[in-house]
Amino acid sequence: MPAVSGLEQEFPGKVKARNIDATTPEALETVKKLGFKSHGLVIRSADGTVLWKEPDHQVKIEDVRKALHDLVKQ
Repeated sequence: MPAVSGLEQEFPGKVKARNIDATTPEALETVKKLGFKSHGLVIRSADGTVLWKEPDHQVKIEDVRKALHDLVKQ
């Protein structure tokens, strides 16, 4: 999702974004643990705790922005 890269600029100093190849063996294990069929989007805290997730093709960037906005206000 190319829009994910832009989140670092939208939330400067608060968000680090990265895309991960969901087809590697390590990533496939994580995908399964997260309950995704093949991929998705995850917002994690600095310590790796899952704060928000959306599976597969259901991800809408406006939902991601709202979740991030709500989380950074906390």
